[in-house]
Amino acid sequence: MLLGPAAPASAHAALVASDPANGTIVPDAPNKVTLTFSESVQLLSGKIQVLAPDSSRADQGEPTVDGGTVTIPLRSGGGRGTYLVSYRVISADSHPVGGSITFSVGAASTPPSASVDETKVNPVVRALIPVGKYLGYAGLVLLVGPVLVLALLWPHRLSRRGPARLIWTGVGLVTLSTLMALWLQAPYSTGSTLFDVRVGDLRDVLGSTFGAVMLVRLGVICAAALLLRPLLRGRGNESKADLALLGVLGVAAIATWPLTGHPTASPVAGVSVVVDAIHLAAMAVWLGGLVMLVGFLLRQADERELGAILPIWSRWAATAVSALIVAGVVQALIEVSSLRGLVDSTYGQLILVKVGLAALVLGVAWWSRRLVRSKSAEAEPRGLRKIVAIELAITAVILGVTSALVQISPPRTAEAASSADTTTTVTKTLTDAKMAVQIDVFPAQVGNNSIHLYAFTPDNKPLTVVEWKATAALPAKNIEPIEIPLLRITDFHAVGDIALPAAGEWTFKITARTSDIDQSTLTTTATIK
Repeated sequence: MLLGPAAPASAHAALVASDPANGTIVPDAPNKVTLTFSESVQLLSGKIQVLAPDSSRADQGEPTVDGGTVTIPLRSGGGRGTYLVSYRVISADSHPVGGSITFSVGAASTPPSASVDETKVNPVVRALIPVGKYLGYAGLVLLVGPVLVLALLWPHRLSRRGPARLIWTGVGLVTLSTLMALWLQAPYSTGSTLFDVRVGDLRDVLGSTFGAVMLVRLGVICAAALLLRPLLRGRGNESKADLALLGVLGVAAIATWPLTGHPTASPVAGVSVVVDAIHLAAMAVWLGGLVMLVGFLLRQADERELGAILPIWSRWAATAVSALIVAGVVQALIEVSSLRGLVDSTYGQLILVKVGLAALVLGVAWWSRRLVRSKSAEAEPRGLRKIVAIELAITAVILGVTSALVQISPPRTAEAASSADTTTTVTKTLTDAKMAVQIDVFPAQVGNNSIHLYAFTPDNKPLTVVEWKATAALPAKNIEPIEIPLLRITDFHAVGDIALPAAGEWTFKITARTSDIDQSTLTTTATIK
């Protein structure tokens, strides 16, 4: 991430917890399901559902979101068996996140099948997104750097027709990229095809944070286009106030890129947004200035003019490159977060490719700066023009790598998912001809553990237990049965606590008395870590 705009990679939100937890068995049907993500998310209409064991809808009403927590209300009277929760939401960086979890009530059963794959993204849409990003970056290069050179370094005797065409091309590319982003966001969010976009989908995009930022970018570009006209005509009637306002609009336009990318989802969002904007601005100034040099100044300016322009440009370029390196390193450290992430992840490997290309560009830039300092460039600009063209060619490849990163999650997202709250509950179901007993051991680790016991009839209905008894033993380490104190909290549910002193395969023996003469004794083992 040392050169080119800091990659707007798909730093997707990760599902870090759910209640009920994924894969667990609960004794009673809950009245809601809660999904907790690693960052704030936005809901998509009709993209969250809970299916009951018979494949009917178990959710009722609309889900709600508070930051990164999504709450799904459930209808009462849900049956026993396995439920499927499928979801598709929009993460803070505007990328869709989809998936599913299951939980069971009473006992597990064959889970229902979702009719729609909420993780799907149309391949054409996925391919066009980085293309649109590339066009936007290219437009910014052709807009920011050339305007700066034209306003502060351009000789009065030279025609501005060529630079004006270049700048208007930049305006067109940024506008096209923004319109593409607005259109593509609809099928990208919903998982539909490129032209299977409804008016409601576009309305949802325009009403989102992403849509608002894109509309701001369009407004800024339109305002900047009006202020650019006097500068591009070159009649000397452009005012300092207009140029200052143009600079403010330029800063506002550049800020819209990090506000719709992964910096907004960073652990230090404020720092990431500012650093990314600096990175992007430095890239646009440097590469845009190089385009002006190789396309016009080194061809049209005379030796005296180049003698005045090149030293100033050399200082600008050195400052821009320094900003690129510092901002890129900071952003890479935030996103990659570890050396292992840099080496083992696709995102990190592409960063290494960019670093290698950046080193090559810096070597070429050092050589061109050396030519400027030796004054040979003013006398023979053709050699410098070739060197600058090489710089531009390499940086074009870097922009392509950067645009490809748009579909790749950085290592910090994977780490958030891997560090998600996962249940360590051991659940076992024991059966005989009279009853089924479910035992939950949490956290199934050495030390204090909670024991939950549930009793059901053979046809999975709650069974009243008059008296519970339970013991835990570890024969492999000669630990004799330890009695577990139990508290009966409902007719069919009892809880207890026990300190398990060692890891191993513990044997749990449960006795459930249902009447004066009827009782069952069941035994199971559970691994305690």
